[in-house]
Amino acid sequence: MTVPRALADSPGVGGASPFVDDLASAPSEVPHVPRWIPDDAETEASLLKEIGLTNAEELFADIPRKVRLGRMGLGPSHEEPEIVRVVDTILARNRPYTGFATFLGGRIAPRFVPAAVDAILLRSEFYTSYTPYQPEASQGMLQALFEFQSLWVELTGLDAANASLYDGATAAGEALLLSRRIHEGNRFLVPASLPWEEKSVLANYAAGTGIRIEEIPFDPRTGRLDLDWIRTQVAGGGVFGVLADVPNGFGHVDEGLLDLKATIGDVPLTVVADPLALAVLEPPGQWGADIVVGEGQGFGATPSFGGPLLGLFACRREHLRFSPGRIVGATNDADGRPAYTLTLQTREQHIRRSRATSNICTNQSLLALAFVVYATTVGPRGLADLERSLSEKARTLASALAGIDGLRAPRFDAPYLHEFTVEVARGTATGFLDRLRRKKVLGGHPLADPRPNASNPLGEVFLTATTEFVSDKEIAKYAKAARAALAHVPGSP
Repeated sequence: MTVPRALADSPGVGGASPFVDDLASAPSEVPHVPRWIPDDAETEASLLKEIGLTNAEELFADIPRKVRLGRMGLGPSHEEPEIVRVVDTILARNRPYTGFATFLGGRIAPRFVPAAVDAILLRSEFYTSYTPYQPEASQGMLQALFEFQSLWVELTGLDAANASLYDGATAAGEALLLSRRIHEGNRFLVPASLPWEEKSVLANYAAGTGIRIEEIPFDPRTGRLDLDWIRTQVAGGGVFGVLADVPNGFGHVDEGLLDLKATIGDVPLTVVADPLALAVLEPPGQWGADIVVGEGQGFGATPSFGGPLLGLFACRREHLRFSPGRIVGATNDADGRPAYTLTLQTREQHIRRSRATSNICTNQSLLALAFVVYATTVGPRGLADLERSLSEKARTLASALAGIDGLRAPRFDAPYLHEFTVEVARGTATGFLDRLRRKKVLGGHPLADPRPNASNPLGEVFLTATTEFVSDKEIAKYAKAARAALAHVPGSP
């Protein structure tokens, strides 16, 4: 064996044999990784003295100890490979949804992502781009964002869309603020069935503004919004906006929404819409919506651990200058060729803070690109066919669950697409879903607000859904696991 000269001349290495012996004596399970740490104890002490501290721990004094993570049980002075091994052991305790029969409902959808999506997203000109302030160097991303806006406009039936927001919940929050700009009042009406997470975000947006968020009651049989109640509240004054969702928080399609705009008159109507559902439903803009927002994660992104997400936002032309974020426009360059540029930028980074419409200071360009690549790859007919296929599976699932004593599926007498609400007659919905999970079935998403002291007007219900990954075999597995889960509830026959 020949030893490189630099190595052979190093202290402690006199030739091939000592070098081989050193390797043989090294621990096999954790390799030694030499490191150079530039700051020795003397340098560190000098740096701390310069900023008036005695030890590095004081740098974190402002963070309460009760919220610090600590050392994760690793202890001090481990080699990097040992740290990686321990962290990998911890991560191995995670159980990804792909290892379960998955029927999760809600705004975040487990959905198949064609390989073409990642292939395009991982191209360096897209993956590394951030903010296209220089249109001459950013035509590719600007065109993609323009097409993203165009797709959301087509699905919603409105006039203009922005180049994305953080997620669906914050998009609803921005719609609340836009409604306040275009109509006087201090009351914003939202469905009682709206997911508690989204109501929490809306409450954060309203905090300190004098805005009151009030919940619209629903029909206990159909889950539909109480239009008479809405009419009375609007007539009483102070309502500057009304929000509805399609499908609603119960997974059902509220046919009464077609009459909602006539009920509220000139009060702005915001609709939270599922992009896939809009492939088969009439666009909200055609039945009176002034603003349409939504969650775009299901078009091109996996659920991961709850993100990343994509906020969708569209509005009527007359509200455009009051809308948040930024808008990409199409034009022609000096030679008459098609060109794209940031046409409207209403966020606080670009104009005086007092005139900004939002403090949103970035967007989800990469996820917006995923959205447009997914939609283009699947195509309009493919999206409609997908929704119809999932809806058929949902009916098969509902039929299987309806035959189980202790479950009511669907809970409401109303049309639905690929998700619906199930009521648990014995025990709690959370306990039922926990028992399903032990059987490798993710049966759904509980609708109750889990925060301390929160009321539960919805009862013991959960939202369940179908995806492309759901097969007849998995539906049978769900039904079998449901029977076993209910059999273990005290008081069961």
